[in-house]
Amino acid sequence: MSAQDLQVAGLQPLSTVDWPGKLAAVLFLQGCPWRCAYCHNHEILDPRTPGEVPWDEVVDLLSRRRRLLDGVVFSGGEATRQPQLLDAMRQVRQMEFQVGLHTGGAYPARLEQIFDEDLVDWVGFDIKALPKDYDETVSAPNAQNKASQSLQMLLQWASAPIQERRRDYEVRLTLAQGGLEYADQVAQWCTAQGVENFVLQKMQTTGLPESFLQTVDATTFAWSEDQAKTALGAHGFKTLVVRGA
Repeated sequence: MSAQDLQVAGLQPLSTVDWPGKLAAVLFLQGCPWRCAYCHNHEILDPRTPGEVPWDEVVDLLSRRRRLLDGVVFSGGEATRQPQLLDAMRQVRQMEFQVGLHTGGAYPARLEQIFDEDLVDWVGFDIKALPKDYDETVSAPNAQNKASQSLQMLLQWASAPIQERRRDYEVRLTLAQGGLEYADQVAQWCTAQGVENFVLQKMQTTGLPESFLQTVDATTFAWSEDQAKTALGAHGFKTLVVRGA
């Protein structure tokens, strides 16, 4: 599968927030099998929608940004939905950029291919909910099993010894239900899986449907960064980050 056929819904030439500590271009890839109610990218979820940014345009940008950018982040939608992603990552590697990936783990087989070829340097993994709530949260059957399988692959990949290059990741929860008590339960589950780098994100309401916001309990927003770090600090994460509070 060629990168020329990659459905790229959008291209951000420079981001300082999509890969912590890196200057990166971000590619938003079309399509996602899940339908999280709090998703801010509803317009790029339909896989039948063609891409708007040709791959040649991406390559042209990167060729002009050598030594100015650290890397490229493939985001979504769900980036691993498209098999063309692997060739795109290979080409980015050949241009001597680092490669980052945002994923919810919806396609464990493709994620395994990415790890097997060692095509990525950093992964931002979005955990959606407790296992019992997963399928309902993303409105898709068997989602929890896929996410759990992908998470285990990620942790194995991150712990494998390599030379010269660092493998890094973060597992992040956007708190869209309950309050810090729910976040604490998710963090506890993540700790049991072996997660060491955890991020809690406060849900941003801009652009979300009013019908959804009316269903969200006030406790979802009623917490500060200090309160979150106190509530989750007991889990002993190597890194614990709170965003948007």
